[in-house]
Amino acid sequence: MFNGFKAEDIDAGGLRVHMVHAGSGPPLLLLHGYPQTHAMWHQVAPALSDRFHVICADLRGYGDSDKPTGNPDHGNYAKRTMAHDMIQVMLALGYEEFFVAGHDRGARVTHRMALDHPQRVIRACVMDIAPTYRMFASTDKVFATRYYHWFFLIQPDGLPERLIGNDPEYFLTEKLRRWAAPRARFDPAAVREYVRCFSDPAAIHGSCEDYRAAASIDLEHDKADMSRHIECPLLVLWGARGFIEQNYDVLATWRERAADVSGHALDCGHFLPEEQPEAVIAALEEFFG
Repeated sequence: MFNGFKAEDIDAGGLRVHMVHAGSGPPLLLLHGYPQTHAMWHQVAPALSDRFHVICADLRGYGDSDKPTGNPDHGNYAKRTMAHDMIQVMLALGYEEFFVAGHDRGARVTHRMALDHPQRVIRACVMDIAPTYRMFASTDKVFATRYYHWFFLIQPDGLPERLIGNDPEYFLTEKLRRWAAPRARFDPAAVREYVRCFSDPAAIHGSCEDYRAAASIDLEHDKADMSRHIECPLLVLWGARGFIEQNYDVLATWRERAADVSGHALDCGHFLPEEQPEAVIAALEEFFG
């Protein structure tokens, strides 16, 4: 899926991060969402590598990156920690500053990265999310129904790990089906890669810890930073047929958290880079180019 890309493992301060990269030009880091891996960029990254040095990394707890056991406060899966991992990856590649685009969970890492490391992030793109703090604060029946996994995955004592672990392929493929627009098609090779990685019990645990952190320590960090804004230009993309479009004034919501916001909806569901790869490529080339 990534012809011409080099696969590499990077030591990010004692945590092994798996990535693929290729191309020359300005560095562009691409971060995946749940329940996927860097493979979600397989239609986008090769095209962008004509103009950028594209780095597609697996977040901690996902893909072929390390999957540590969660701490009691879930701090080792805080978005602050996950953002720091990626800063270490980019520094190891020789980049003091770079562009970054993230989808879903990767977008939440991108949000935190832009706040914590404004000297590193030149421009940022977030795809199909509203800020975590805002989403929890506005929880209602519709949100809890459509995003039930936010409340299921945070349950303690290994409950979601055991239930998902009984049939991880079913859980993953149902997520893809339910969140995509009708008649969306995923590359079978990509889906096989998602299933391979997600079938590891450590990956199921790591992804649950990601969500547990989002409902606890991430909210503490977000609340402490409510007076701060993302300083770099921010591009926001989202699916016109998805939950975010239907429940938020997306650009207005992000303008509460960032000074320079632009963006638009694409004709798809949640998985923009796979449902509308050409539109994503065009948007990223224009914004980062």
